[in-house]
Amino acid sequence: MNGFTRYGLYMVPDGEFYRAGAQWLGWDSVAGRAVPQPVLAGLPQAAQALTATPRKYGLHATIKPPFRLAPGTSAETLAEATRHLCASLSPVTIPALALRRLGGFVAAVPDGTSAALHALAAASVAALDPFRAPPSEAELARRRASRLSPRQETLLAQWGYPYVMDEFRFHITLSGSLTHPEADELCAILSAHFAAVLPRPFVIDSLCLMGEDEAGLFHLIHRYALGG
Repeated sequence: MNGFTRYGLYMVPDGEFYRAGAQWLGWDSVAGRAVPQPVLAGLPQAAQALTATPRKYGLHATIKPPFRLAPGTSAETLAEATRHLCASLSPVTIPALALRRLGGFVAAVPDGTSAALHALAAASVAALDPFRAPPSEAELARRRASRLSPRQETLLAQWGYPYVMDEFRFHITLSGSLTHPEADELCAILSAHFAAVLPRPFVIDSLCLMGEDEAGLFHLIHRYALGG
């Protein structure tokens, strides 16, 4: 649990969807090991290049974005707070996941909106924020390079990340940044590849505390069942 550079709270799927997704990315964050990637016909680039950016995070959706521990806190107290948080949160059911192009990357997203999911994410961001060290100037500059809106600037200042609360969009990233034609092409290929394993319905009944190692790879620390 100790020795990680950053921590985050993720939704990490399980079952066949997780196994297929981890193989596609080439990193199994639950097992903490690299895995061979599948050979798919017609890819716009090699799978290793397409997944280079999301690989280190593993198959996941971000709930509380990664953060360095604040002074006076510890991994142990973070884990205990996460356990209490998850015990208070109720499971969320999404009718289905669908693969979509989001700007220049491909992701699995809910096929519809869910107020309960947004509420779960907002509660998690707020509850674990006392453990978050303020972002460095370099981290702030990197975020601001994306031309944030005034609202996103406010969220960055308050929560250390611009895409939380009302700006939160649940997504499971499956590629790095691509041209729109490449992303559309990849989305079609991956939609066929994942069709048999996308869960219907998709039940979020646990959240995972994750740790980032010195190489930038995320590992599962503990999966907490939602008990609210």
